[in-house]
Amino acid sequence: MRKKLKLGLFGFGCVGQGLYHVLNETHGSVQAEIKKVCVKNKTKERPVNDNFFTFDKDEILNNPEIDVVVELIDDARAAYEIVKTALLNGKAVITANKRMLAEHLQEIYTLQQQTGLPVLYEGAVCGSIPILRNLEEYYDNDLLNSIEGIFNGSTNYILTKVFEEKKSYADALKKAQELGFAESDPSLDVKGYDPKYKLVIAIAHTFGLFVNPEDVINIGIDKISDQDLKFARDNGYFIKLIARSFRIQDKVYGFVAPQFVEATNPLASVRNEYNAVQVQGAFAEKQLFIGKGAGSYPTGSAVLSDISALSYDYAYEYKKFHQADRFEFSNDLIVDAHVSFDDSIKISIQDFEQFQSGYAASGKQYMVGQVRLSKLREWSQQDGVGIILAQQATFTPVASAVKTEQAVA
Repeated sequence: MRKKLKLGLFGFGCVGQGLYHVLNETHGSVQAEIKKVCVKNKTKERPVNDNFFTFDKDEILNNPEIDVVVELIDDARAAYEIVKTALLNGKAVITANKRMLAEHLQEIYTLQQQTGLPVLYEGAVCGSIPILRNLEEYYDNDLLNSIEGIFNGSTNYILTKVFEEKKSYADALKKAQELGFAESDPSLDVKGYDPKYKLVIAIAHTFGLFVNPEDVINIGIDKISDQDLKFARDNGYFIKLIARSFRIQDKVYGFVAPQFVEATNPLASVRNEYNAVQVQGAFAEKQLFIGKGAGSYPTGSAVLSDISALSYDYAYEYKKFHQADRFEFSNDLIVDAHVSFDDSIKISIQDFEQFQSGYAASGKQYMVGQVRLSKLREWSQQDGVGIILAQQATFTPVASAVKTEQAVA
């Protein structure tokens, strides 16, 4: 039987206001009521009566009338304390804080087991796409081989404007910030941290594996050069920031990196702030989900979906975690990559497992070949180095690869 829930909301920014509006516009079809909203800024003007707000978190966390805490703030450390306290105080939790979840997911799983209370977070991964519940329910008995896609709407918007409207990277980023798709500090997006956090969460529901975010390599779009863009256009490619995880035997691999994408690839047509998630299973084969991944209403609607699910006592069962297959996370992988770097940086043919081609132009050098993922991480942390995966990149475990050297093409 459906319950009517009384909510305590933390945060009234982009997503919080989106939730407020979509909840009120459902006209009672979702049985829930926001009782109080806790915010930090006492001087900020808000489009709701001041009596609706509090600046004391305990007014929500210690309120016996509130059933569910909805956490929508941007401070990962404070968010974890809110989630932990809410569970220990007997309240279910909904959150959209992907960094907090990625850094504490195993602890949150343990707290759910201890308290018997659910934590739902559909809005934390790819906005309006209902991927987590599908991984839990639709794919619960399918042996999944991979999950990949465009997990960040901000960078996809930027890359769309760069390719379709020939805008500069700086102009496209500025426009994304003006529209609220990118933060004033966009580093979490453009350096690939945001999609990495989402990937860590998705891996838990895809392969039943809790992964430390620090172990997942993320390479962003912030070092893509004008020459990289010209190469893509000359060859009919797009560039997309792709998060991916896949299993090979008992190992699971996962990383985030930009990649050249051919026009025939379904991800090439995913534009602006839209996200896409492609899941491949042993039985269901490939399936593609597309939806808005950034913005007030798309994420607010995902949070609303979690509220509706809680009214029916829904909880993640972490089914893959309880199945017999046990996997180990690994970065011991060789990938095909295009590497561009300033003349002053020392990268040589010997750094590649298999070198394919290279050239120099306009003060930069370009090398293409197969290289270890760990080496790409090392290079990506240097200024003046850009990394983009090849359009038909292969992924080979280090143990099964044989190092060969070829002459410069």
